[in-house]
Amino acid sequence: MADFGYTLMCEQTPALQLVDDAVTAERAGFDYAVISDHYFPWVEEQGHAPYAWSVLGAVANATERLPLMTYVTCPMMRYHPAVVAQKAATMGVLSKGRFTLGLGAGENLNEHVIGEGWPSADTRHRMFREAVHVIKELFGGDYLTYQGEFYDVDSAKLYDLPERQVPIGIAASGTRSADIAAEFGDVLVINEPMPEVVERFRSKGGEGKPVYGQLAIAYDTDAEAAKERAHRLWRWSAAGWKVMAELPGPVNFAAYAEFVRPDDVAGSVPCGDDVDAVVEAVRKYTDAGYTHVALVQVGHDQQQPFFGWAEKELLPALRRL
Repeated sequence: MADFGYTLMCEQTPALQLVDDAVTAERAGFDYAVISDHYFPWVEEQGHAPYAWSVLGAVANATERLPLMTYVTCPMMRYHPAVVAQKAATMGVLSKGRFTLGLGAGENLNEHVIGEGWPSADTRHRMFREAVHVIKELFGGDYLTYQGEFYDVDSAKLYDLPERQVPIGIAASGTRSADIAAEFGDVLVINEPMPEVVERFRSKGGEGKPVYGQLAIAYDTDAEAAKERAHRLWRWSAAGWKVMAELPGPVNFAAYAEFVRPDDVAGSVPCGDDVDAVVEAVRKYTDAGYTHVALVQVGHDQQQPFFGWAEKELLPALRRL
């Protein structure tokens, strides 16, 4: 049976509410929580982007059993991989072993802020592989001196390590990233149902390892209001990953999405309070071999009604899958 998680969506939610939502998700019976790591929202209407790692520390302190995971952190530009390793190890300690470090090759949206430009996809894959190597070496607890193509590390050592080494999740969207995930990852992360990527991961050494996915939904007792909200806050997602990784700002996503219609968004985001619609959307993931599916509730002002519905109706139905 799959585990069902809740996504703490930094791009649409104030920092204090993210902590409260994690506590409520735990009480409602969600199996785990993931958190996005953004410098910008996707579109201005979302209106938030608190620092995910500060929120994670607060969430670890406020919750008791909920496993936590970054979904996902880019360890290549905005953060040096040696710093990511330290942050992740500290989260492993603070959460008492409940933390998984989810890593991905990032988006221009968040990484351009340091003024170093945005490399080509081929270069990003090489950077990402090297960054993950540095993190894994530091997780071993010894001093590391390293000179690579993209990163230098001078006599670094992590002094506070959790009892259990922090697992690493690797985000993939195609063959090359699936190969990196199989080589370095303890977990595969893919947003959409992509059975071919799951199969590639497993054939290259990932057999038996967890596979995490994510599904956006817009809960509301008024289905039309849910559709309007999904379009206003989630229209950017129609771009697909090859576009989403390249656009530099919320204004660019808004320009791309100018001709995205509410029905276009509702085609991939279940809108309203139809439990069966969400179950069928999740089934695409479980049928593709995903072991974990996290739900994003679109719109931070609908979280409390969503949690009540999820506890009483949605989670019991999903567990019958």
